[in-house]
Amino acid sequence: MTDSPKPTADHADTASTEAKSDSKVETRTVTADEADMRLDRWFKRHFPDVNHSYLQKLLRTGQVRIDGKRAETSSRLAAGQGVRIPPLAAWAAPVKGPSQGAGKPKGMSDKQIAELQALVLYRDADVIAINKPAGLAVQGGTGTSKHLDAMLDALRFDGKERPKLVHRLDKDTSGVLLLARTTFAASKLTELFRGSAVRKIYWAVTVGVPTPYQGKIDLALAKEGGPHGERVAENKEEGKRAVTVYSVQENVGKQAAFVAMWPLTGRTHQLRVHMAAVGTPILGDGKYAGQGAFLAGAEVAKKLHLHARRLILPHPRGGKTIDVTAPLPDHMQATWKYFGFSPNLRDDPFEDFE
Repeated sequence: MTDSPKPTADHADTASTEAKSDSKVETRTVTADEADMRLDRWFKRHFPDVNHSYLQKLLRTGQVRIDGKRAETSSRLAAGQGVRIPPLAAWAAPVKGPSQGAGKPKGMSDKQIAELQALVLYRDADVIAINKPAGLAVQGGTGTSKHLDAMLDALRFDGKERPKLVHRLDKDTSGVLLLARTTFAASKLTELFRGSAVRKIYWAVTVGVPTPYQGKIDLALAKEGGPHGERVAENKEEGKRAVTVYSVQENVGKQAAFVAMWPLTGRTHQLRVHMAAVGTPILGDGKYAGQGAFLAGAEVAKKLHLHARRLILPHPRGGKTIDVTAPLPDHMQATWKYFGFSPNLRDDPFEDFE
């Protein structure tokens, strides 16, 4: 009896106990708009079901290669290179092109897909803007099973690529959220959000009235752990600089105010921590103000009253400006009506800010 030959690196995957698809070894060419992309991100784009550990296994055993050479998850790709794809596990289906049909996103009914698509405020060949509902997380995390990132195929429409996140909103914050429809747009938009070319205007109701009526809060913030999830706190020594410009639009005596805010930096929970720090927390923000975030006797929802009202930025391909406004969510509309605030204020309160 002779010994069975040991599987080589190129054939190790066939020895796996995982059921394989009917596909054969193929080579995919890196396109111009995928240049400088990390290999793991490229794989996520082409094979969204392939997780990090599975990809590492394929790379470690030499089954995935770039131009015939071994690679790592962090390897950067160049246009024209060939990526070797071995037969994958049956569950790791590739993304289908528009001519094949993108298919229905996993775990979503036709009704849920229609509801998500109804949130679209603006769409062109490169960009989609939606009105994110309060309560919907943008990305997954511990204890978060439902999130927008898992639903993005429902917003693909006729696009060749799956939409990509380029910024985020807190789970309990509603309003304008921008998505990139192409790798090119994702790269450009990411640069814009890192710079100062994007104007993000938020609307909020505060408990109490900030003084002065127009001002700037410059307070360094740092993340810290805690029993109730991620928190952010003032930290002058180790924190990152965070700057918020605000303007009181209307107020009800000293009880509450309708405040417009423009975060000049984009720190986690920045607006919430800044308003709490000056003694006028955002209505419903028990995380940062406890009971001080609620108005006793007021017939208003106890949800967070923070809304990404308007987003203004250059188009990623230049030549025009994207200017998108999102209507208030139901609970904030009810609060606006209760206090008699104007729901149609469109003028930019920070037009003259320098």
